[in-house]
Amino acid sequence: MDVRAFEQHAAGRYDEFVSLLERMVNVDCGSFTTEGVNDIADLCQARFENGGWRVERRDHRPAEGEAQLGDMVIGRLDGTGRTRILMIGHMDTVFDPGTAAARPFRVDGDRAFGPGVSDMKGGLLTGFFAVETLQAVGFDGFGSITYICNPDEEIGSPWSREVIRAEATNADVAFVLEGARENGDVVSSRKGVTDYRIEIVGRAAHAGVEPERGRSAILEAAYKTVALHALNDRWPGVTVNVGIVEGGTRPNVVAEGCSIHVDVRSPHDDTLVLAESEVERIANEHTVPDVAATVIGGKWHRPMEKRDGGARLAALATDVARELGFELSDASTGGASDANTTSAAGVATLDGLGPIGGDDHGPREWIDVSSVVPRISLLAGLVSKLDDSF
Repeated sequence: MDVRAFEQHAAGRYDEFVSLLERMVNVDCGSFTTEGVNDIADLCQARFENGGWRVERRDHRPAEGEAQLGDMVIGRLDGTGRTRILMIGHMDTVFDPGTAAARPFRVDGDRAFGPGVSDMKGGLLTGFFAVETLQAVGFDGFGSITYICNPDEEIGSPWSREVIRAEATNADVAFVLEGARENGDVVSSRKGVTDYRIEIVGRAAHAGVEPERGRSAILEAAYKTVALHALNDRWPGVTVNVGIVEGGTRPNVVAEGCSIHVDVRSPHDDTLVLAESEVERIANEHTVPDVAATVIGGKWHRPMEKRDGGARLAALATDVARELGFELSDASTGGASDANTTSAAGVATLDGLGPIGGDDHGPREWIDVSSVVPRISLLAGLVSKLDDSF
């Protein structure tokens, strides 16, 4: 089909998109703000139902000691083609209750601002509007579309990850609707992420009277921090960061306990495995005598590497963009998303398909509203060409 038909339809619904975006952004829906996440889930469910999707809504049932999370909403739509498409958008943000009231949605020129406007209310809506655009012009030449609206991406998708993995086994391609990069790039690769917490136990003693009897957990944490940061640049693209150090009780007490939190990232699985091994070695080898350490955490997101399938999707997106009259490139980024999960499951994946945006997770988060229609058209165009081109 002529992708310009998608653009024409999307342009006619621009005001509706911005109105619904305002409604979503003005809801406090941090990952642990269950009521707000479920408010967004209500909107997603209604959108699915109005569009004729089969809808499944799953409530989170936490294990003892776990936090309650919001609901997950899954829409399923059958077509007449063969390509099975998995789309993913998340409903949660990183912001605390009260943020939406403090700085509600607003538009200034070509930019809209507000908590979660880019990460990722804009992308979440793009998925709905792209499929609705296809329906409006009478296109159903795909095998199926499964759209997961998950409530916990900002905390690493601890609940939805297994659902995403399961759905990926029945998908040929995956489109993740995080915002495009500030320069408009879509995302074809992401670093993998492994988080560790290293708990160090030493021996308390009076720091002035008998310090020699103490075994400082803080001192051991300092040695480990230096050793961990020395891993940076050992392998191309690998980063290791000790972001939190917590320990001790009083200045006049040799610290009995200390905890360090470590972020490890790599663009490739083989070097991530090497970095993980070195972190665990450093955690378990001690400079201060008679201390003990426990390593908590481990594998979180495996890398999204640009393999053949992802490269072909990126090339197809470039072609569709050119038909729509704009240039498009793909890029790698250090942040992780649900695209890491689908890619690790072996599914050809493309991310960053939402509107152009930036300053995510901060008070100046924005999207370029002039990119809304092109991005809806781009996603619709991708879906329309999969059976012939992929």
